[in-house]
Amino acid sequence: MPGQVMDYLPEEQLVSVKNLNEFAGILALDKWTGNANGRQAVFARKAREHRYRAVFIDFGYCFHAGEWKFEDVPLRGVYYRNDVYREIAGWEAFEPWLSRIETMAAETIWTAANDIPPQWFGGDQDELVSLVEKLLARRSRIRGLIEDFRNSDRKPFPKWGAAPGEMERNAWRGSGWGATISNRIM
Repeated sequence: MPGQVMDYLPEEQLVSVKNLNEFAGILALDKWTGNANGRQAVFARKAREHRYRAVFIDFGYCFHAGEWKFEDVPLRGVYYRNDVYREIAGWEAFEPWLSRIETMAAETIWTAANDIPPQWFGGDQDELVSLVEKLLARRSRIRGLIEDFRNSDRKPFPKWGAAPGEMERNAWRGSGWGATISNRIM
């Protein structure tokens, strides 16, 4: 084989995935499209590479699996392991993906919709028009849907709102070594 593809990585390898930041972008897309399933990814690397790259697969449950409706539930459309979200400290982690979706020209979405084979939507043009109109309207709701996930019991973004320097200081203080040193100093 010219490389490797894995569907699971241990935590040590998962946190060093080359494009780990793209999990934020795919989260924005999944919330926009109402993915009713968990986000799926595989991890690939070329033969001589050490680090894996996430490849996002299976978009079959976007628009609620062909029902073309949106049931917004905080834990739908998200990856099952929080490790991929732990470095997200604020809205900037979702850029440029979030802004691109929010400001995408309506013509771009209509052009993509016009390329959908009629067999995929049963040839019902009114249904397709309805879907595109819903997508256009949902662009302004993505941040709220991400906030619902952020505020869920799962607590996916432990660093949300922390300044970069503060995160480093708190990591040092939270370690056993840092706690031992500060106790000896006092």
